[in-house]
Amino acid sequence: MSWGWQFFNALLILGILHNACVQGLGVNWGTVSSHRLPPEIVIQLLKDNGIQKVKIFDADPTILNALAGSGLEVMIATTNLELADMTDFSKAKEWVQNNVIKYNINSKDGVNITYVAVGNEPFLKDYKDRFTSVTAPALKNIQDALNEAGVGKTTKATIPFNGDVYYSPDYKPLPSAGIFRPDIADKMREILKILNENNAPFIVNIYPFLSLYYGRNFPLDYAFFNGAAPLIDGNIQYTNVLDANLDTLVSALKAEGYPNMPIIVGEIGWPTDGDGNANVTLAQRFYQGLIKHLASNQGSPLHPGYLEVYLFGLFDEDAKSILPGNFERSWGIFKYDGQPKFPLDFSGKGENNPLVAAKNVQYLPRNWCILKPDASNDTKIGENFNYACTNGADCTPLQAGSTCNFLDAKQKASYAFNSYFQVQNQVNMSCDFQGLAIVTSQDPSLPNCSFTIQISPYFAPGTTSHSSTKKKNAASASLPGALTFILAFVTVLAQLLL
Repeated sequence: MSWGWQFFNALLILGILHNACVQGLGVNWGTVSSHRLPPEIVIQLLKDNGIQKVKIFDADPTILNALAGSGLEVMIATTNLELADMTDFSKAKEWVQNNVIKYNINSKDGVNITYVAVGNEPFLKDYKDRFTSVTAPALKNIQDALNEAGVGKTTKATIPFNGDVYYSPDYKPLPSAGIFRPDIADKMREILKILNENNAPFIVNIYPFLSLYYGRNFPLDYAFFNGAAPLIDGNIQYTNVLDANLDTLVSALKAEGYPNMPIIVGEIGWPTDGDGNANVTLAQRFYQGLIKHLASNQGSPLHPGYLEVYLFGLFDEDAKSILPGNFERSWGIFKYDGQPKFPLDFSGKGENNPLVAAKNVQYLPRNWCILKPDASNDTKIGENFNYACTNGADCTPLQAGSTCNFLDAKQKASYAFNSYFQVQNQVNMSCDFQGLAIVTSQDPSLPNCSFTIQISPYFAPGTTSHSSTKKKNAASASLPGALTFILAFVTVLAQLLL
């Protein structure tokens, strides 16, 4: 083969690799897990699947050091609990120095930090105005600190908002009537002014699954992208809730004088367990439809064209709070160990392309903890089952509507005992449960219900402790808000579409 043909084929290969992931697609990398994959393995996983954008929920130095030189576009964050400190400009400057400038962001060997997320959904109604007064000042100080450090043109400060900061009023429940919530409207105007002055985007988290979860009369097909019966708004027809919700935001921005403000969808996804509608089949349908929608560059009627979107999330996170629902730990496209849950074509041009699994994953020994076959004290079994589930075991797959709910009582006890045993790194004393349990090398998994073996503990460089369960409260965890679409909005849409 001639050199020219070799060069041409090389260009083709590079083109294929470049197009492996639809333009603008990123992922949320959450870390609220009992066992975390080493960052180097995660970064290689992202590259192998063509993903060029990643969002993390803090400024974890271990992750940021691993991202150096990767070429990935990175969104880092302050937590909500740091917002009050960021109202002090000197502390904001210190934060920017320690978490942005330190990583040589303008160097090819540095970290390409494109955005700093100032908090996460700080205006959620559940927070009862805890962060309302500090969010805008914190945003301004972080952006001013970035500007002063000379990186404000390439690194923008913004805020990921929950979809409940805007809505359509009852007298005109349509996307074209979108406005911001009256109780936070003044604060939103402050924030919009700061974003606009710095050419920073508005970030919103949108969850069609939660529209369905909180509004049981919500039409199922409207959560997907298959041409559901349309919602009519003037001469516009909406056949999916993403477009309708996004255009409600566009209308709210227009009403405040910002019709062309750039928008990023900071979180969107579909869980695979923990609810009757949280399963692999619907998750695959949602993601494939979403990615095809993005690949078309069609956008929404009021926001046509390119849209930057971050899928939520990369992995299942077994240590997250389940207050929003039992599905909360099952948002990953990949399982806890980086194994794909289903085929997914990230290019949006085909069907069922295999995702690339994480490589070089190390597991604990092939040992499981189960209930002894002759155990018969039901009261004692129940007490120890409850102990395991309230002390680190992930028992959400055992709940109603979940994958392992079909197990009988003794099998459920084995599942809980094993989950606890794995979280505890298979330490022998963690498989006792008052003499009820025993370690086995025979896999007790059943069809559609896997008894997992955890990955080996990861020790961050310079540490001596296991990276296990990272406790976070609701103010700082990587949780999609429980009220992504306010119930009134969901109810109105459901009524209109029935």
